[in-house]
Amino acid sequence: MGRKSNRAKEKKLEKLLKKKEDECRDNAMWAVIDAANSLTDPMESLQPFRTYCRNGIDVSISCERVTELDEQTVEWTFQLTKNNMQTLYEASEWGWNDEEKRKEMTDKKAWYLIVRDKVDHEQRLALVNFRFDVEDDYRVLYCYEIQLCEKVRRKGLGKFLMQILELIAFKTGMQKVMLTVFRHNVASHQFFVNKLKYIEDDTSPVLSVEDLVYDDMEGISYQILSKTIKQQQKANNNSNNITTNSPSLNKS
Repeated sequence: MGRKSNRAKEKKLEKLLKKKEDECRDNAMWAVIDAANSLTDPMESLQPFRTYCRNGIDVSISCERVTELDEQTVEWTFQLTKNNMQTLYEASEWGWNDEEKRKEMTDKKAWYLIVRDKVDHEQRLALVNFRFDVEDDYRVLYCYEIQLCEKVRRKGLGKFLMQILELIAFKTGMQKVMLTVFRHNVASHQFFVNKLKYIEDDTSPVLSVEDLVYDDMEGISYQILSKTIKQQQKANNNSNNITTNSPSLNKS
């Protein structure tokens, strides 16, 4: 009986130690997230990336908390997203809901990259909506939206903005950049997978055999993509020609 009693005590101790280790790991993980969210400007050390002057466009890029945006800019972010995405949402099981989307985009944890015309600063041209968070025990920068006005698409700006996100993720100690994309948004899917080399994340819903056979996409019209942030990116932080190859449901 003594041996059994001792073993029971050992198991209890092992369980307590495991719980303590998990708590310490979680606390350390959230400390990194909190530190990222406490920054005044996540782009502070990325000065070369504050402007983009290529392919006929000349813009400035700022990184701001949603709570720091003026009402006109907040409304513009919503309207651009709605104009670009409502039809795609309505073609999915999610549907489109103004109130829910506004709530998501104005969550106090939201950060934005705002792209403005360098001459006419009141002319806003693109946005990225992102958050620092934890997903499946990873510290992540989650890209909820990357939306561009028609006049600045297909000019390399979308790729440039995603490179900024990857650098911010590296600088703040995130382990992944993650995003969500509609399967029926072919252009966006090709942009992330083919051009930026994002891959399907382990958390992405898997198509069943029935889905593959009958092409029934109901309930799984989206895919979660991700890219691991590696330390070798550090050497590229101060170069405009970095080679690093982001829920976002996007028009890029």
